[in-house]
Amino acid sequence: MVKTAVITGSAQGLGYEMAKQFRTHGFHVVISDVNEDKLRNAADQLQKINGPKDGIAYTLCNVTSIEDLEHLWQTAEEHFGSVDIWVNNAGVNQPMVPLWQLEKQQIDLLVDIDLKGAMYGCKTAITHMAKQGHGCVYCIEGFGADNATQLGLTAYGAAKKGVQYMVRGLAKELTLTNTPVQVGRLNPGIMITNFIAHPLGGNNEMQLSDKVKKVYNILGDYPDTVAKFLAAGMIKNTEKKKQDDYIAWLTPQKAAWRFMTAGFNKRDFFQGE
Repeated sequence: MVKTAVITGSAQGLGYEMAKQFRTHGFHVVISDVNEDKLRNAADQLQKINGPKDGIAYTLCNVTSIEDLEHLWQTAEEHFGSVDIWVNNAGVNQPMVPLWQLEKQQIDLLVDIDLKGAMYGCKTAITHMAKQGHGCVYCIEGFGADNATQLGLTAYGAAKKGVQYMVRGLAKELTLTNTPVQVGRLNPGIMITNFIAHPLGGNNEMQLSDKVKKVYNILGDYPDTVAKFLAAGMIKNTEKKKQDDYIAWLTPQKAAWRFMTAGFNKRDFFQGE
């Protein structure tokens, strides 16, 4: 039986690359985003990848809206019958300034998308997966989940720490209530996408310092590389059904190795800016 994956925020970046990977593994894929033009283009490109015929569906979805997320589930159910993997991928970065310099609406938007959006997505997916009797829900961890701190990432880090706690708490709740749904966390590390330089999903480009670029050049990866690893782990867990599954691309050991070898393994993702 063909399985189905649903991904929020998947018209570009990591979400889109994960959709490509699920497609190549024979999944039906449902993508969503707030930008209709990018969403339609992404769906067209996914159709060109070998996979199940008519195996792509898409719909607009703002993850701050429970109604939109319910519509996303219904879209998947109407097209493909059930959902095996749901990925709460949608997220935004913050302007790299101290917390007190952020405007209230900036804080609200970041928390609404990065934390509450993940909560709403989990609520929606788990409710329906419990009724169908199976399913895995994944959320994206990010900077701050490991308790690291940095100038200009306090609000973002606090939201991502909240996501980590939520998933771990959900895992306990699902176990104690014998609910046949698994939850997990994806740690993609640092990816070189528009996300890092466009705070809050806007069009304004944020200038990154040379120090930040240096770290990104050492630890960063393009999303297609990361997506291949993460998708393989999620697919594996549809059979293992591990609770609080944790799939980490940039492990502490890998990060340490990259710093140690940075002197002779030169990379420059920002060349030609």
